[in-house]
Amino acid sequence: MGMTESEKELLEKIEPEKIPDHVAIIMDGNGRWALERGLPRHEGHRQGVETVRATVRNSSELGIKILTLFAFSTENWKRPVREVNYLMSLPEKYFKTELPELMRNNVQVRLIGDRDKLPGKVQKAVKEGSEKTKNNSGMILNFALNYGSRAEIIMAVNRLIDQAGCGKISGNVNEKTFSKYLYTAELPDPDLLIRTSGEMRISNFLLWQLAYSELWFTDVYWPDFSKVHLLEAVYDYQARKRRFGKI
Repeated sequence: MGMTESEKELLEKIEPEKIPDHVAIIMDGNGRWALERGLPRHEGHRQGVETVRATVRNSSELGIKILTLFAFSTENWKRPVREVNYLMSLPEKYFKTELPELMRNNVQVRLIGDRDKLPGKVQKAVKEGSEKTKNNSGMILNFALNYGSRAEIIMAVNRLIDQAGCGKISGNVNEKTFSKYLYTAELPDPDLLIRTSGEMRISNFLLWQLAYSELWFTDVYWPDFSKVHLLEAVYDYQARKRRFGKI
């Protein structure tokens, strides 16, 4: 399938040397997408996986180095059991079908979040995906699963307290030191955050890491998020001036 005229026009405007290194996405609107079509909510999640597949490919081709996807939050456990069970079946299905393409495209898979509370089959699927792609040197695909930013920050504080109690840390803790105790310790902060579905909230996602990220919101539901929307977000990002508190 070739590019649309809109995609071609945006690609001509985008400056390759200014592609954001790290893009984070809150993938929102699967359920509403399904309900508006008279479909069960799980159909929205199924279609959302197709969008993940396309977005990973498009991001890699565009030259994005890190793509972090908010796949399941610590608050999502409050959803109906049937929906949670379906969501927990998706990682296994995703890696079963997508691993060959991830390998071909040199994508490395990682996970942030409390993996110990995930079902065993999810832990196994993510571990296998991470292990098989760990030597890939292309784009990092970072799934946030059972992730909550406040819980992450509290975890980091407790780890620092433990380290200080053991005498492994002394003196004042600065931002650089604190960042080493977060799930994202080895990764740069996101340059750009995208959220779909028209909601304009961070929703307990990467609160520390998004301090100076550019935010881009769209009314499009995640299942309808396409290459042209990704290009629009990147083009808009390139038009902004990131001052980081300076003039």
